[in-house]
Amino acid sequence: MAFLGQMRIIILYILAINEGTLFHLEALGVIVQGIWFDWRAAAVVNSDGVIIDVDEWSGPYKVNDVMQRLELLKAGAMTTEARSLLIQFPDSILLPSGSSELPEANYPIPDDDAQLIADEAALKLAEDGVALAAGDPDRRLEHLIGAAEELRSAWVTGEGRMVEWVGLFIPQARFESDRSKLATQIISSANIAQLAETLNAELPPVGPEDSEWHSLHSWALYVSNMEKQLNQIENSIRTITRIHLPSLTALLGPLLSARLCVSAHGRMRLARLPAGTIQVLGAEKAFFHHLKTGAPPPKHGHLFMHPWISRSPRWVRGKISRMLASKAAIAARCDAFGGVDWSPEQIQKIEDKVNDIRTRHPKPKQIQR
Repeated sequence: MAFLGQMRIIILYILAINEGTLFHLEALGVIVQGIWFDWRAAAVVNSDGVIIDVDEWSGPYKVNDVMQRLELLKAGAMTTEARSLLIQFPDSILLPSGSSELPEANYPIPDDDAQLIADEAALKLAEDGVALAAGDPDRRLEHLIGAAEELRSAWVTGEGRMVEWVGLFIPQARFESDRSKLATQIISSANIAQLAETLNAELPPVGPEDSEWHSLHSWALYVSNMEKQLNQIENSIRTITRIHLPSLTALLGPLLSARLCVSAHGRMRLARLPAGTIQVLGAEKAFFHHLKTGAPPPKHGHLFMHPWISRSPRWVRGKISRMLASKAAIAARCDAFGGVDWSPEQIQKIEDKVNDIRTRHPKPKQIQR
């Protein structure tokens, strides 16, 4: 029984150290110290709040030096003073300043002059962090993708309005198959009659007033400018993604790769996601609807934009999306952790697998009832 009691104390001692607490051990009758430390000093304190030993940084108290020490604390590392005390008191528990497990004690806090330097260093660190975030490709892609989605939505709505407008003025016009040039045709026309001639259509007996034509002309110019802006934004996305996600871009294309990266909240997080999660990125609403109601789960999210899936028969899309998601997970890890960029030969092998899936799964026979 005595042996079991000792083992219980040892186990609780280990758990207490892992949890970083002095009070669990005090309940066991075990005397142990904690090492409090901040950017400037470290102190050994027991559970009663008695300071046993102190080690303070001698300087120099300059902003850059203090910044380096604050960076250590930010990374969860020990200062030189804390490491020195830990060598002298190896059974102590490390408790950084601000820990809820620290007892009340008279800790060696910095004086006013040192605190002013620390405040200046913290402000400089924050400014450097903001500047670093401005150059972060993940953040840049996030804004570009958001701008592209908003602009595309407005452009599609504006183009639809323009098509209906022209159809009202020139009912015989037929441009449903290719309306991409319509805005340019309107802009290059001096009046509604010239536009009708360009579209090989006749004007109705009663045409629009000049003010209406000028409104349509201005609207076409607005739609054309939005399209140019959208193309410019998408070109910027392509440029960043080819550098930031080279292997994933080779596999999925730059726009789809950027969309996956933004949905995953960054390249590193995308690299850590399992293939099953990557497969349904972008289909969150359908996935939670599946969890809530028991409806069939989504087979794909953003990946449906890839022609290997969208142009495949319906009954093989799930199989292809699973395979493509697993390859995308590997490509994202290569990009995030410094792997070799994928070659065209590797992409061709994956495309061969897609074709093999299509061949091995022809159209299923309808179930006779």
